[in-house]
Amino acid sequence: MAAFKRPELVQPVTTPQHFTPPTARERRAEAVQRLQVGLFGLATMLLLVALANIIMDRARLADAAGTALANNAHSAAAASTGSSDPLADLGVVPSPSAAPAGKGGNANRAAAVH
Repeated sequence: MAAFKRPELVQPVTTPQHFTPPTARERRAEAVQRLQVGLFGLATMLLLVALANIIMDRARLADAAGTALANNAHSAAAASTGSSDPLADLGVVPSPSAAPAGKGGNANRAAAVH
């Protein structure tokens, strides 16, 4: 079987390589690119700070509105009956102030369920 020789992708360096300084056009292009990146970064930070400020203002307004609603609800609850049962208010259990149904109440309730 013949030996397979791979082609060289990069030619070996046989002579010294000399540094070529960048031209004025290349330096100007690099400076413009750096300015663009810097200005884009500053604009991004400005937008992020503005967005955070808007979010904080909205949260402050919502908190103030929530506090006002809670104070109104608390004063309305205090004005109503003080000894109310929360489960009875929701309709989960019968109200304690309701009159007892008596003997026929259980039969009527069982007939209503079925």
